[in-house]
Amino acid sequence: MQLDRVNSVQLFAEWWGTLSAPQTKFYDHVHLIPLSQRLVLLQQMENHLGDKKTEKTSQTQAADAAYKRNAALLNDIEAAEKRLQVRIHLQPHPDIVNLETLYWASVEESIPKWEQFLLGRAQMPVGFKKKKSTKYNISHPEGAAQR
Repeated sequence: MQLDRVNSVQLFAEWWGTLSAPQTKFYDHVHLIPLSQRLVLLQQMENHLGDKKTEKTSQTQAADAAYKRNAALLNDIEAAEKRLQVRIHLQPHPDIVNLETLYWASVEESIPKWEQFLLGRAQMPVGFKKKKSTKYNISHPEGAAQR
């Protein structure tokens, strides 16, 4: 009877084609292991499988939580981007628009005075002083010295 078990295990191993010689010897001796040890091994394997399932479940839950966090962060970023785009398209304060208009008008007005100088064909326009290049250029109003 025991010889039939050994032969059937070997036939199965050969048919399956995946067992090496040491593994075949292991299966030859499996029937010799007492039933209590088999139960202990079975319980250990079931515990190990349960641990793996628990670990996989916790990893799946962690991945789901990370996905939800990432989706919430993405929504927050998109909302902030929309708020910034709205701000960009808002009209500036009328005083700012007025100052910009006056500035560019003065620039356009002074271009002809500076054009020949910048091209190197004339001297600096009248009314502009050439400042000395110093590290600190501090100007005091005339009344400030009397205080």
